[in-house]
Amino acid sequence: MAPSFTPSTAHLRLSAFAGAWEGEEHVAGSAWAKEGKATARLTAECLFGGFFVEQRYVQTRDGKTSFESRNIFGFDDADQAYKLYQFDTVGFVPPSPAAGEWVGHELALMKTSPRGAQRTLFQFENEDCYRMGVSFSPAGSDTWQEVVSGVYRRVSSASSNLS
Repeated sequence: MAPSFTPSTAHLRLSAFAGAWEGEEHVAGSAWAKEGKATARLTAECLFGGFFVEQRYVQTRDGKTSFESRNIFGFDDADQAYKLYQFDTVGFVPPSPAAGEWVGHELALMKTSPRGAQRTLFQFENEDCYRMGVSFSPAGSDTWQEVVSGVYRRVSSASSNLS
């Protein structure tokens, strides 16, 4: 008989991202983009009984898609850390996932690569609204710069588990 695998409470907490979302964003000027406003549409679904969440993100500026990503969130029992694998239209293959912890209603993740370090913070105001902020520090620098920040609101109902 095959063993039974059941997601933990930590895994199920990621269901907070499930559903369809829309948001308004501020994109900071950088080597990748000019400064300005954007809108974003996100859809996310729980996978494999709740072990993972797959999120699809599409950013639009001036009526055109300006950035897309596919994000896989999970919880690693081995090191008790949340993980985020991101694949996007910039095309860099992530050497490792972003990792971090969920404290209260905030999920903070950090990743490093040869290009530098990236911090991503998700702050849930309630089950239908969250804020996201991404900042970047180039390799060899201790200065952090905003990349993008936004507020996202749920546009379709889906079960959530913020507790």
